Amino acid sequence: MFSNDFPLIRTDFGHDFEWGVATAAYQIEGGYKEDGKGLSIWDTFSHTKKIKDGSNGDIACDFYHRYREDIALMYKMHIPNFRFSLSWSRIFPEGTGSPNQKGVDFYKRVIEACHEKGIAPWVTLYHWDLPQKLQDKGGWTNRNIINWFADYVDFCTRTFGDSVKKWMILNEPLAYTALGYMLGLHAPGKRGGKKFLKAAHHTTVCQGMGGKIAKGNVKNGEIGTTFSTTHVIPKNQKRKNIKAAGRIDAFLNRLYIEPMMGMGYPTDAWPWLKNIEKYIHSGDEELMTWDADFIGLQYYKREIAKKLFILPFLKAFIVPDKKREGDPLLTEMGWEVHPESFLKVLQRFGKYPKIKKIYVTENGAAFPDKVVNNRVHDTLRTEYIQNHLMQVYKAKQEKLPIKGYFIWTFMDNFEWREGYHPRFGIVHVDFKNQTRTLKDSGRWFQNFLEN
Repeated sequence: MFSNDFPLIRTDFGHDFEWGVATAAYQIEGGYKEDGKGLSIWDTFSHTKKIKDGSNGDIACDFYHRYREDIALMYKMHIPNFRFSLSWSRIFPEGTGSPNQKGVDFYKRVIEACHEKGIAPWVTLYHWDLPQKLQDKGGWTNRNIINWFADYVDFCTRTFGDSVKKWMILNEPLAYTALGYMLGLHAPGKRGGKKFLKAAHHTTVCQGMGGKIAKGNVKNGEIGTTFSTTHVIPKNQKRKNIKAAGRIDAFLNRLYIEPMMGMGYPTDAWPWLKNIEKYIHSGDEELMTWDADFIGLQYYKREIAKKLFILPFLKAFIVPDKKREGDPLLTEMGWEVHPESFLKVLQRFGKYPKIKKIYVTENGAAFPDKVVNNRVHDTLRTEYIQNHLMQVYKAKQEKLPIKGYFIWTFMDNFEWREGYHPRFGIVHVDFKNQTRTLKDSGRWFQNFLEN
């Protein structure tokens, strides 16, 4: 059973604190070729046997057909805010050119369904699913993406801006540039330092430029972007490991937020990053800089770093979670559970200059579910959420500008390269018949939001 003895109540976080759940288009929508949608890089990638369980997102949670049911369940759970992303290739099948009206109408229906239930839609413009037609031209490594993305942002914010007031430009830019263009582990499966640097710089320009476009188009809105974050510590106090931790930190935490604030790329701690300068054109620094209304922080785990010469880009190594001292609790992703480091992240980002508001736009965990008599028990997930909420409360007590918390994720979904096995949802999905069942963690969150 879920725990009811959590020491805090919802209003302890303030009456204006925003609570919600987060999702992503490719992970839940399905309908991958319906109503004129073009292929995305994840459609292509998942069909090339690179997913651990051999699955793909062709159907996923079938949100494309079941969105009303899912939004009604959110309403029943008292969830006031729903973060979801737009599929670029559903709106622009070719990536550019004429929009697909059926795709546009789908998102209008989703937004209307949210408003009918009194749920505020929070829209992410890009959550990793680049149109394949643009990848065929180089994707994020092609400087033309700056114009492609500008047109996409302009269309979406003009089309939906009257009914959506909370916008996020990018989701975790480090993840899709590093995993997709440096390491080849995620779509589009490319590898190499040069590809990564090009993708990283073009992403940084698009982040700033997209933010400015959205702010110009959305009246009385809040425009931000989201970052994956972690707390990095050295394995020990040896100077070589301290410097290695600094390079890892520049890579994982500083790379995209500091240029946005006019601080430039963090080459001070990560000298190899100076290679990015060859891709910077005149005027780019101005395009990169952007006065965001908020930033979204997404936290799952901490990292422990040590020096390792054989890794050319970073010359640093992250100690595997399972080999860390103290027999740490690990999630099904193999990630160490360490809520205290979440507070360190909130403190660190809360003290950046120019940060007006912080929303925790993702936080959650994959743990095994135990189904007994049609009830889904997931005590570890409930405890994970509670323990991390305590860190948010401590950050607010320190007067840091933390204004909201979104659980990742609303329901079990297609978890990228991992497939369907790791389940992050507070709602269980039976992928054979698409039934939804509230887990104990979802029941706890429902009760927490009600009281």
